[in-house]
This record gives sequence, structure tokens and C-alpha cells, in this order.
Amino acid sequence: MPNKEIIKTYSNNDIEIVWQPSKCIHSTKCFQALPSVFDPTKRPWVSINGAPTADIILTVKNCPSGALSLKKEQEEEDATEIENDIQITVLKDGPILIKGSITLNAKGSSESLGNKQIALCRCGHSSNKPYCDGQHAKHGFKAD
Repeated sequence: MPNKEIIKTYSNNDIEIVWQPSKCIHSTKCFQALPSVFDPTKRPWVSINGAPTADIILTVKNCPSGALSLKKEQEEEDATEIENDIQITVLKDGPILIKGSITLNAKGSSESLGNKQIALCRCGHSSNKPYCDGQHAKHGFKAD
């Protein structure tokens, strides 16, 4: 049976947030910035009316893994391939963030991911390899 990726959307009259849990590295930036909107102890964990739209947009744009995104921007990125430089950031004791027009070659296949940001596992403990799933924090990963 194929593994179907879970994608959740949350919307109000202004924006639509897309959450892809398989990409989440559990950085906690979303709920530290806006606990009135992002609360992992509640179901659903996103309360789209919990803060002004501008604050939500800023928080979503600061998601380091791209697990949170804005639907309109995602559609625009999918429709237009933007040529840009690739940016690579190695997070201290965490994943490698890659941002730009990305094609990922892994597990014997090639996947064009478009212009976005991904977080790649560097600790070896992720259950969603090659993507980071936050296991580095649980296992106390320390980079040399």
C-alpha cells in the first residue's frame, strides 16, 4: 500500500496555511512565536483566527523546514520555476537546510521539489530519511 503524505490546510478569509507534518523538524518556532495560533497540545493544533493575519504570515514564513507554508505562495512557486542561488544552512546540532530550486536524488529516484526549503537529516535517526523529523533533539545529537 503506498505511503500517502498527510497535508492539512487551515484557512480564514485572508490566508490558507498548508502544513506537511512529514517535513516538520519540531523547531518549535511557530508555537513560541504565536502560541495563540499554533498549540501542539490542542486539536486542531492551528487556530487560524488566533492572531492578526500579518503575524501568522510572518511566523509561517519563518518555518525553517517548510512544513508550514502559505497556499497562495506554494501555488505560485509550483506554477513558476524561479532561478536562484541555492542557500545551504547547517543548523547547530540539527539538520541541513537547503533553500532554492531543488531536485532531490534519493532512494533511487529523482524528485523535483521546485523552489522551496527542505531540512535534511544529519544525525541518522530520522524515520523520514532523507528529511529531518526532529529526532536529533530526542537523541542528543551534537555535531563535531
